[in-house]
Amino acid sequence: MGIQERKERERERRRQQIIVAAKRVFSEKGFTRTTMEDIAKEAELSPGTLYLYFKNKDELYASLSLRILQYLIIRLEHVNGNPDLDANRKIDALVDAMFDVYEFDPLVIINMFHLQSSETLKNLSPQLLAEIEDLSRKSINLIAKTFKIGIEEGVFLDRHPVALADIFWALFSGVILWESSKKIIDEKKDYLKQTLKISFDIFKRGIQREQ
Repeated sequence: MGIQERKERERERRRQQIIVAAKRVFSEKGFTRTTMEDIAKEAELSPGTLYLYFKNKDELYASLSLRILQYLIIRLEHVNGNPDLDANRKIDALVDAMFDVYEFDPLVIINMFHLQSSETLKNLSPQLLAEIEDLSRKSINLIAKTFKIGIEEGVFLDRHPVALADIFWALFSGVILWESSKKIIDEKKDYLKQTLKISFDIFKRGIQREQ
């Protein structure tokens, strides 16, 4: 292993160390009350070291979304790449994938949805923003591909696949944010999975073409 490669690996290891620490602190204190000093202390690094990797708290917060988007793409590619599934079963597999993505890291995916509707994106470096936009676009296109297959098979209504993907994603994110807000008021109100299942079932029925 060359010196440059060793340096790059060490830099990536340190970056992941900071991200893991940030996730713990954000989880305990929330975004608003968390400071870069809190994260540095959790990571056992100096605050100055953090700024070598992330220009501000917003950028560190947004970086948590990358891993969840990468996992989402892997799951969506698996759904579309399965030749044994017809259109309706692909939608069922798509719904299962979304459940898996949520369970992979509930905190981060909730943070990601908040991020998408906040001013935080304006404070990110062009490189990080471009990476998030690229992964988000790939995710929507893969979801759209699933609907396109059903449209071509004559199973689903002939509507623009990307529009269907946008509605599907909005349904997913909206239910998660709504149910998570209810849980803050009353921890016993945990109806997320049941509500998502009903929502996706109604959506699937709604796009069926009459036979």
